[in-house]
Amino acid sequence: MIRPYAPADKVQLLYLLRLNIPAYFAPEEESDFAGYLEKEVENYFVVEEAGELIGAGGINYFPEEGVARISWDVIHPNHQGKGIGSRLLQHRINILQNKPEINTVIVRTTQLVYKFYEKQGFALEKTEKDFWAKGFDLYQLRLPLNKV
Repeated sequence: MIRPYAPADKVQLLYLLRLNIPAYFAPEEESDFAGYLEKEVENYFVVEEAGELIGAGGINYFPEEGVARISWDVIHPNHQGKGIGSRLLQHRINILQNKPEINTVIVRTTQLVYKFYEKQGFALEKTEKDFWAKGFDLYQLRLPLNKV
């Protein structure tokens, strides 16, 4: 089940992030994620299975640029590779299809997972070494929305 984030989810989400350190996130990103959950959430969703949070991901909006940014995707290591991330991403893209002011989706990730987004149709547009932390490079990808 995908549902909107609630502040009561924060502790579980920080735990979920810790499970992905250092494989996908740098340790210093935990405080960034906590700050995001406290002050920067616009649309954030959690994936729940049998009462357990197993994934999460958000959207931040830049309507003046016609852009939405996919933010803070985290999937429980035991549930990676099972299509949860794809379903969560598609859920957000479906929301964005219905926003007339948004015509492009951006994701900023690392060299560790950018291929996932390429498989979903995103195109790599830039990289920057050690952007997030040492050994965690920025890979920015873009997906134009095809609206009918």
